[in-house]
Amino acid sequence: MSNEFLFDLKIDSFRACFNKYTRKAFRTLPKLEKPRILDIGCGSGVPTMELARLCNGEIIGIDIDQDLLDRLSRKIEQEGLNNRVKAIKCSLLDIKFPDNSFDIIWAEGSITTLGVERSLRGWIRLLKPEGFLVIHDEIKHFFKKRYKVASCGYKLIEHFSLPEEAWWEEYYSPLEIRIKELYKKYSNDPDALDVLKIHQTEIDMVKASPKSFQSVFCIMQKI
Repeated sequence: MSNEFLFDLKIDSFRACFNKYTRKAFRTLPKLEKPRILDIGCGSGVPTMELARLCNGEIIGIDIDQDLLDRLSRKIEQEGLNNRVKAIKCSLLDIKFPDNSFDIIWAEGSITTLGVERSLRGWIRLLKPEGFLVIHDEIKHFFKKRYKVASCGYKLIEHFSLPEEAWWEEYYSPLEIRIKELYKKYSNDPDALDVLKIHQTEIDMVKASPKSFQSVFCIMQKI
C-alpha cells in the first residue's frame, strides 16, 4: 500500500480524536517519575505517541503488524523520541519481557485478541508490584467481564465510558466521508479499493447500531 494512499486515508488523524480520552485515563493515575510503559497492540501508535507527550518515561509499543510499526517508527523519528519510545514487533501470544518490567501496561482495543481472562492473567507478571493496567475496549467485550478482575490479581480503581455514539460521531462518520472521496481518486487502484471496502464494511456495522459499540476505559492496579 502506497504511502500516498495511507496519507490520504488519514486514519491516524481520525483516531487522534480519542486522545482526549487517553489523556483523561492517564491523569487518573498517580504521578510517576519516568514510568516504564508497555503499549500492547499499539498499531500505528496514536495512543503510544500521546503517552510519550503525557510523561517523561519510556514507552514500548508492541504489535504483530510490521507496516503499522513502521508508521509508528517514522513518527518516533520525526518527533525526536528515539531515546524514549520504541516500536517492537511482538506477538501477543509470546511477550518475552522479564517479570516486573513495567509501571504501566496500556491496552487500547487489544484485550479481546486473547480474551479478557487470558490477557489479565498473562499480563500481570509484566507489571511491577502495585503497577497499573489501563484497558480501553468495547463495553460488551470487557466491562461485562469485570468480575474477573479481582480473581486475576487486580483491583479496579476507576472506569469511565465514552459517550454513547462517540465512535460513530467522532471517528466512523468522518471516516466514511473521507472514504467516499477516495473511491473516486483511487478508482483505478484495486489494492486501494480493497482497503476502502474493508473500512466501509466496518463503518456499515457501526452505523447499523452505533450505541452497541460504546467503549470504556478501566484502570486497574496489581495487588
